[in-house]
Amino acid sequence: MSISRILASIRGVVSRDTYKYSAIPEPLGRRPSSRRQRSSDSASLAASSQGREKLIKMSLGGMALFAILLTTVSLGRFNSGSACELVGNCTTDVSHIWGQYSPVFSVPSTIDASVPQGCNVTFAQILSRHGARAPTQKKSDVYKAMIQRIQSSVKVYGEGYEFLKDYDYNLGADDLTPFGEQQLVDSGIAFYQRYQDLASESDPFVRTPGSDRVIVSAQRFTEGYYKTQGRDASSPMKSILVLPEDYGFNNTLNHGACQAFEDGPVSEIREQNQKTWLGIFGPAINRRLNSRLPGANLTLTETIYMMDLCPFNTVATTTAALSDFCRLFSMDEWASYDYFQSLDKWYGYGRGNPLGPSQGVGFGNELIARLTGTPVDDHTTTNSTLDSSPDTFPLNRTLYADFSHDNTMSSVFAALGLFNSTMDLPLKYKVSPRRLHGFSAAWAVPFAARLYVEKMRCGDSSEELVRVILNDRVVPLRTCNSDRLGRCKLRGFVDSLKFIRSGGLWDQCPLDD
Repeated sequence: MSISRILASIRGVVSRDTYKYSAIPEPLGRRPSSRRQRSSDSASLAASSQGREKLIKMSLGGMALFAILLTTVSLGRFNSGSACELVGNCTTDVSHIWGQYSPVFSVPSTIDASVPQGCNVTFAQILSRHGARAPTQKKSDVYKAMIQRIQSSVKVYGEGYEFLKDYDYNLGADDLTPFGEQQLVDSGIAFYQRYQDLASESDPFVRTPGSDRVIVSAQRFTEGYYKTQGRDASSPMKSILVLPEDYGFNNTLNHGACQAFEDGPVSEIREQNQKTWLGIFGPAINRRLNSRLPGANLTLTETIYMMDLCPFNTVATTTAALSDFCRLFSMDEWASYDYFQSLDKWYGYGRGNPLGPSQGVGFGNELIARLTGTPVDDHTTTNSTLDSSPDTFPLNRTLYADFSHDNTMSSVFAALGLFNSTMDLPLKYKVSPRRLHGFSAAWAVPFAARLYVEKMRCGDSSEELVRVILNDRVVPLRTCNSDRLGRCKLRGFVDSLKFIRSGGLWDQCPLDD
């Protein structure tokens, strides 16, 4: 057996963050015989004695090697469970390392996400990001101008770059793509199939902020849910509550009410930190692009724009066929790009920003109200008029569906403490999502990301348990002493949300004049 295979086997023993597999039985023909032929002459006995001595030495040597390897792996836990973890890339699917532009996928989970045997789900809340979209209008204008400049200035295209000569930029702006719409139909189907036992008790109460792509996402989700139930979705679509994204309108599904967060010094942290990492991984890519596209004179920032065009062109097709742009970069470069986007979410909207988690406090207090069936107690981003009415904020439903954006969802996850075990992301080298306790932009907020919050009762117990599932990954709730299935008692979960219940630093939001 090679050392790499031995290491892999040992890691399977010592790692807590890998799947548990049974060993493959050794082929019968390779199993040593239990019988040993006896030799009657002294030469054979001598050989046997020498063989035993050699075997003992080999065994001792093997044990020493095992001890060394075990120590290496154990001490190397900081570098995680395999070589790919060291460089932050443990996937062979490039679409899983596009940051927030990745289409949603099942994130690896060390805990089975299915409903445990003997348990019944009594409540389910989904918080979903909108589906795959075209670039924002601002970015779309920038991408188009860059492509036009390349095509007007480059006369000779390097091998593999020839497609750019005739590439027609027509991605549009802001709206969901057909692929993105289908993502939400599929999400609605999945939500119904998982929680259909609750569907007979009540219809999901659905809310969305006022952005068109999020409204359409809520509609497509509703369509998928009700069609799977065998019902017409037209009437439920009309009852979707739309929360305006206008300035001054309190909205827990879209940040914008905290002036110090939006315009103060903390608003610059993410860009500064991304710039540091881009300065490390970007120059080599930039030099290659400019050597293959002589005359283009692409900047470091435009290097990122060229990479952006891979996911955006991919999700622009109905089947998400991989774009030619994707072939221009290696898997390691994509892992660095993914980390670049993760820095944006962590330091822009997550725990790496002093006021990032504060933007998710309002939704957190609404979640507490729904879980406990008590009125909302919040003084941050909730709309007191809407949240005090049973028509616009009912507390008697068992199913809830809210839709939002990746940035606001990042703040909600931070407020809920889902990544409290994650260290601040280093700026000079990349770290894999496994070593970051499940955090990356692609793992947390891809297109059509979905957070499930479940309550359940198990066996004869009357005590309800809470579990959180993010993109099919059970999130261990470490702040409330979760059990081996990732669940906390309802009261323990609510009590652990001290940051949310205490106002989440909202008093720091006003800017000094």
